Amino acid sequence: MDRRLLDILCCPSTRQPLAMLQAHELEAINRAVAVGSLRCADGSAQAEPLREGLITRDRKLVYRIADGIPVLLADEAISCAQITDFPT
Repeated sequence: MDRRLLDILCCPSTRQPLAMLQAHELEAINRAVAVGSLRCADGSAQAEPLREGLITRDRKLVYRIADGIPVLLADEAISCAQITDFPT
C-alpha cells in the first residue's frame, strides 16, 4: 500500500491511525478464520482469510484490504479481543 495513503487513513470508529498488519498478526487472524470463530463488528462471520489488513494504533481493531482497497467500514471491523493468540 502506498505510504502516503496509509499516512492519511484512520479508523472510522476511533479516528486512530492505522498500520499494516505484520505477517505473524495476519497468521493469527487467519487461524481464527479457519476455525470459524472470527466475527465482524456487525456479528457476521469473517469467512474468507485476509491477505492484507490494517490495524489501529491501540491494536484492538483490524480492517481488511480487498483487492488493494482498504475496507474502512465500522460494521466490518474485526476485534482482536476475540483472537486468543493475537500478538500484543
